[in-house]
Amino acid sequence: MDSTRRRLLGIAAALPTSLAWSQGGWPSRPVRIIVPFPAGGTTDILARVLAPELQARLGEAVIVDNRPGAGGNIGTAEVARSTDGHTLVMGTVGTHAINAALYGARLPYDPVRDFAPVTLVAGVPNVLVVNPKKAQELGIASVPDLVRVARAKPGVLNMASSGNGTSIHLAGELFKSTTGTYMVHFPYRGSGPALVDLIGGTMDLMFDNLPSSMPHIRSGRLKALAVTSAARSPALPELPTVAEAGGPLLKGYEASSWFGLLAPAAMPADSVARVQRETARALGLPNIRDTLASQGAVASGMSSAEFAALIQRELKKWAQVVKVSGAHVD
Repeated sequence: MDSTRRRLLGIAAALPTSLAWSQGGWPSRPVRIIVPFPAGGTTDILARVLAPELQARLGEAVIVDNRPGAGGNIGTAEVARSTDGHTLVMGTVGTHAINAALYGARLPYDPVRDFAPVTLVAGVPNVLVVNPKKAQELGIASVPDLVRVARAKPGVLNMASSGNGTSIHLAGELFKSTTGTYMVHFPYRGSGPALVDLIGGTMDLMFDNLPSSMPHIRSGRLKALAVTSAARSPALPELPTVAEAGGPLLKGYEASSWFGLLAPAAMPADSVARVQRETARALGLPNIRDTLASQGAVASGMSSAEFAALIQRELKKWAQVVKVSGAHVD
């Protein structure tokens, strides 16, 4: 070994770990994206669309690992505690905005202090869907029809959600408080199992994330009444918003969802920056954007600083929604 090579190796060995990673040493093992909800829901769908592209760009396997439970708190807390430098979470408006207000001191992680925001992956509207047979039986063909039935028969309608504290849950609670109606809330461990019971007729309605309900709307297994966003979804342009369909009673109603990658707070900044860079590039690909758009999701890829600012705004917004709606953990 010549003296020049020995000097270079000695310098490399003396580099700080974060600087060594910035020279291309990260990742050095498979990267795990924890999805804190079961397979079949929107969080899972987005992670599985993104994972192959990230794998190709990072040069290591990218594994999607479903760790559901407690409205996303179990899997999210696992990432907060992770120290391996190769674990991320597909966070949601529920795990990183709503749950702070809903669970308070019982939340097993701090959504700001314990995480390094990487990037917003996508924003999606929720969609109000009902079981077609129940809708026909009760004469529910529109949002006003739903309000009429719910007011006339308090507690008769069963409202499924993907778990306590999710945007799906809060969208329903906001609807109930705004319209003065009562529907029984049944929290599931994710959209996937909730949709199974909704399609099967055990549940009557749900304010689901659009991507997970989209195939069932198209097949006719679910009847869509409205989207919960401020504007109509390009994926279903014929479908009105809740605010449009509900008239003066529901003016201003809006409850959209978002999904983004976060790392444990201890992950080196260079590693976080690389994930952000490669994720943004992947989300900029036409095939990825088109795939997400067909599901009703709008791809993002914003900077880590922009995502951090979004989380701060959303924490304030949803704390007010929780207060106004009277939502609580069952």
